[in-house]
Amino acid sequence: MKKKSDWLIPAGLTLLTLVPMLAGAGRVTSIAQGGPVNPENARFFTAPLAVVVHIIGSCVFGILGALQFSPGFRRGYPHWHRRAGGIALAAGALSAATGLYLTLVFPHLETDGPTLFSVRVAVGTAMALSIVLAARAIVRRNFSEHGAWMTRAYALGMGAGTQVFTHLPWIIATGTLPTGYIRDAAMASAWIFNLAFAEWLLRRRAAAKETAAA
Repeated sequence: MKKKSDWLIPAGLTLLTLVPMLAGAGRVTSIAQGGPVNPENARFFTAPLAVVVHIIGSCVFGILGALQFSPGFRRGYPHWHRRAGGIALAAGALSAATGLYLTLVFPHLETDGPTLFSVRVAVGTAMALSIVLAARAIVRRNFSEHGAWMTRAYALGMGAGTQVFTHLPWIIATGTLPTGYIRDAAMASAWIFNLAFAEWLLRRRAAAKETAAA
């Protein structure tokens, strides 16, 4: 009998990526059509190839990564798990690399506060480093360490999905999108929450293994 977590966790994570995926699809369509260009999307046309690669990489990483969190799926389809995991790792690397690149080349938005640039650089660097360490661990066949670093990378990579929720309180209270320090805090808190949840999950798994081995 399959546990609910075998489908509930991947389904929940896939839903979390839905809004960023739809927004990304709209941007790719806009770039492919050549516009229309307006102040809100003009920056995407300054580096269209990197934007498209970032969106595709992030979507693939989000979908395939979600399936990796299903214990039953991993056990039932081990060959698929390894192949999909390799694709997810490559997609995550592309997402992190292009995300860092776009952070550096995109012009500053008036709606961004003074700290968001540094936060994005830190998050992109941490995600890229997590993927490198995950790849290193799998080469060494340290599957536990590999899973831990991929979990951290996924948490950081899916920050855009959580940001939908961290922006909601301000939007509901004021009827406007946050700007300045409020926007910075809403963006940063999503990454912090995701990473904190990932660390809690990893510690919970480690404790469960120690209990089972005792």
